[in-house]
Amino acid sequence: MAKVSINLATGSLQKEELIVGIDLGTTNSLVAFINPDGNPQVINDTGKGLLVPSIIHFQADGSIVVGNEAKEFLTSDPENTIFSVKRLLGRSYQDIARYRDFFSYKVIDDNSESLVKIKVGDKFYTPIELSGFILKELKERAEHALKIPVNRAVITVPAYFNDSQRQATRDAGKLAGLDVLRIVNEPTAASLAYGIGLNPDEEKTIAVYDLGGGTFDVSILKIQNGIFEVLSTNGDTFLGGDDFDRAILNYWITENNLDPEVLANDQILNQGLRLKAEEAKKALSTQNLYNDSLNGIPLAISKQKFEELIAPKVQETLDCCKKALVDGGTKAEEIQEVIMVGGSTRTPMVKERVAAFFGKAVHDQINPDQVVALGAAIQSDILAGNRSDILLLDVTPLSLGIETMGGLMDVIIPRNSKVPTKAGRQYTTSVDGQVNMKISVFQGERDLVNENRKLAEFELKGIPAMPAGLPKVDINFLLNADGILTVQAVELRSGVKQEVAIKPSYGLTDAEVEQMLLDSIQHAQADVQQRMLIEARTEGEQMLYTAERFLEKNSAYLQENEIVETKTYIEALRASLNAGDKDLIHAKIDELNEYTRPFAERVMDMAISQAMKGKQIE
Repeated sequence: MAKVSINLATGSLQKEELIVGIDLGTTNSLVAFINPDGNPQVINDTGKGLLVPSIIHFQADGSIVVGNEAKEFLTSDPENTIFSVKRLLGRSYQDIARYRDFFSYKVIDDNSESLVKIKVGDKFYTPIELSGFILKELKERAEHALKIPVNRAVITVPAYFNDSQRQATRDAGKLAGLDVLRIVNEPTAASLAYGIGLNPDEEKTIAVYDLGGGTFDVSILKIQNGIFEVLSTNGDTFLGGDDFDRAILNYWITENNLDPEVLANDQILNQGLRLKAEEAKKALSTQNLYNDSLNGIPLAISKQKFEELIAPKVQETLDCCKKALVDGGTKAEEIQEVIMVGGSTRTPMVKERVAAFFGKAVHDQINPDQVVALGAAIQSDILAGNRSDILLLDVTPLSLGIETMGGLMDVIIPRNSKVPTKAGRQYTTSVDGQVNMKISVFQGERDLVNENRKLAEFELKGIPAMPAGLPKVDINFLLNADGILTVQAVELRSGVKQEVAIKPSYGLTDAEVEQMLLDSIQHAQADVQQRMLIEARTEGEQMLYTAERFLEKNSAYLQENEIVETKTYIEALRASLNAGDKDLIHAKIDELNEYTRPFAERVMDMAISQAMKGKQIE
């Protein structure tokens, strides 16, 4: 018997299972779909509102609330309330260290390049897990409102998200029980929502200016014959409306002579002031003065002062616009339309400065909070085969390459290359008889790899032992439409091959592929938990090795009790590795780290002092 799906909310027949469009935002998230009339529509579940605050609260009984209900706990229980998690996706502690004070919850510093973790109570969460909670909430809201299962989605990301961040977003979707069909750049989705270029005869060059809560992107798009081609992108993953709030907050701290250290230790007051700053920012879009107080602290600011405070940040966005124009080979006067995206574009000064920069009025007719989700829904319609007249081309926002001798970055795919794309180069060995070649993949624009972002590392093993310069190794990069990278290395003389990739589904029937997809969704939770446990064990083993080597080399500089205590922490960590509890392992790593840090720093200072002895300045 054939199955027929009916949407109980509308009574309409469903030709295919519904695909939703999701805007996973730093500040707010939302989900949209194509309604029976063929128009994109944002989902409002039982009057909860269109926007779902990207906030997660862990309650004392272990339950989790997401969205509007969680927002209430920002002031009353800040340590157990997670916000702006998108800023942490796919990032290491070193990436976000200078922003540590921004977060009221504990971001774990394990002094390494591994991805950040967040500690809540005695549990450790990755940003992927936390984003998964938000996506699950969106999925459940959509299912409740539409009265049908929602298992497939298109999710948007900032154009400047790197490979690691895009993959993290996919993993979060999988964890939420979603089959993520496509990761789409937010500016591209916004251009779809405005529908500019749907007329095949229309030719335009447009700019999409997207200033959200925590990220900024500008994209230059050329539209021709119904094709949306991204000429260039630029932006900053740590610039947004949150910075406007921070500017107001810092102003109030200065005006009231508040002690930053006291504030840092009083997260409830800190969060209360942050929320008041956000309130002031919104109020100053329609009035000239904001005047309030909190705990007897006067909180006043004029529109003129606010604009003076945020002027440097707005200028930073315009500097990005200049770079995007240069990269796209265009001039401001050649831009025919300017689209405003993101809640922070409601600030009048932003609209005025952007309009002045491009020399024309900006488009802000569609709600700037909704435009990306609406565009994602249109993209889902394209993937469903309902809008075959639209073709999308995207670009890679940052150069991709490998490390060569001397720690240099050798670019294989330059920034703003159209995707999907494939490019490769040939390399050889530098040492006689070399049988292994380490391949480290980086992303960025700097000449030295240590200034860029490391994406992956693997070894091509089994190269025939030959004099240096004789082996020929082809390294190929394949960047797909989602911006996900596959790297392959082949030694041409022997045929030895190694790659970092998701295996393609060649040779499988449609039913087998469908079953594999179904299995991946059904076992997502267990798979991710297993992966995280393995990662925790690996991290723990590395920590053990480091700590034991440290004791061996530096016991002469340590006190007896420090050695004894460190060994106790080492054994506790070693015992935890076989417990099958990732939170326990992370806790023991954290304890060992915290205990050894003070005297590790002391030993390092002594070593430097020792090295300087007897040296004179000539």
